Amino acid sequence: MSESVIEDQPSFRGTLLQLLYTLVLRLTLPLVLLRLVLRGLSRPARELRLGERLARGVPAPPVEVWVHAVSVGEVLAARGLIEHLLARTPTCRVLVTTTTPTGAERLHALFGERVAHRYTPYDLPGVQARFLDQARPRLLIVIETEIWPNMLDACAERGIPTLLVNARLSARSARGYAQLGRLTAPTLRRFALIAAQGRGDARRFNALGAEPERVRVTGSVKFDVADDPERETRSAELRAHWGEGRPLWIAASTHEGEEARVLAAHRRVLEHHPEALLVLVPRHPERFDQVAALVETHGFRLARRTDPDADVSEAQVLLGDTMGELAGLIAAVDVAFIGGSLVPVGGHNLLEAAVAGVPALVGPHTFNFAEITTRLIGLGGCARVADSEALAARLTDWLAAPERRAAIGANGRAFVEANRGALARLIGLVEGYLPKG
Repeated sequence: MSESVIEDQPSFRGTLLQLLYTLVLRLTLPLVLLRLVLRGLSRPARELRLGERLARGVPAPPVEVWVHAVSVGEVLAARGLIEHLLARTPTCRVLVTTTTPTGAERLHALFGERVAHRYTPYDLPGVQARFLDQARPRLLIVIETEIWPNMLDACAERGIPTLLVNARLSARSARGYAQLGRLTAPTLRRFALIAAQGRGDARRFNALGAEPERVRVTGSVKFDVADDPERETRSAELRAHWGEGRPLWIAASTHEGEEARVLAAHRRVLEHHPEALLVLVPRHPERFDQVAALVETHGFRLARRTDPDADVSEAQVLLGDTMGELAGLIAAVDVAFIGGSLVPVGGHNLLEAAVAGVPALVGPHTFNFAEITTRLIGLGGCARVADSEALAARLTDWLAAPERRAAIGANGRAFVEANRGALARLIGLVEGYLPKG
């Protein structure tokens, strides 16, 4: 692909480091596009829509608000805010961009045609300018921690306010951004508002150069997950299908290198609870088949959630190879292990377990959700384990103690209830930036 196709070479004002950042993106973009094409060949049912990532082809529709979310987690975090935008003004048009196909699929499942979707345009000046010329948003809302210099510069040149909401920044990520301080500081000052999840996040944004008067602490909107009145009914149905009275645990959002440790723990659990069932849910759907093969290589009887004829009652491991039902699977088990934490990924959201009253376990690597994890452990709604042996020991203990599990789960549920309200606080701040008329 020629550079003229990739980039229109508009005038670009920025520091030397910004220019270097843009140059690196230009040089690596062909490799990124090739990777997407190769992924598309292995998953032919999934549309590549490469043109959208270059703001080519079918143009983005004109909208009032552009919401940028990366993947499933960010889409879920944005759900309440998007619902508010749609309800606030019947004619309000919202465009949501995601980076991953799974995020796009989750967005469509939640909103259907009520919002427009495009894949996120690559952060090159010409691509961003072309995208903004198409969509003409009057406000950009960025979910969590997507800090793209050229995107923000393009919006600033057009007078489009940009908000970073439900923002989180781990100490580890902050150290990385600090190494690029001359790029990070001016980029953060492009945001008209940074609504941080916690005080620690706010301190780190300020230390990196954000304008302190523009940083507010609102809490995490993930505490405001709506109660599901059908959760208990569905959980009971799942338990009946899996085997009434069986010890059940889930390893949710696991990563490469982590499943082998989880399976080792499950083997130890089976020594004490022979009827136990592990519900294993890899984080990335493209790894479902790989993980299924790993389970069988380890000698476990496997059933797949997508197989309607699978005899789960005889299985030792159920592979959760579906999308959009993780919360329901968590609510149906006795104990939840939250993945990405036995390997140095940084962990994932514990609140789906807490809101369902399911006791949670995490590994040593939880820097992505450090504050929430520390608080939940301190309140007795979660426990940390060092490795697969410690995970097996804690699971064996908790699966034999229903009263203890109930108490731990109640602590988690109380933690969620005590911290609700972030969405209302966030909406109150965002209202001041929403386009009038």
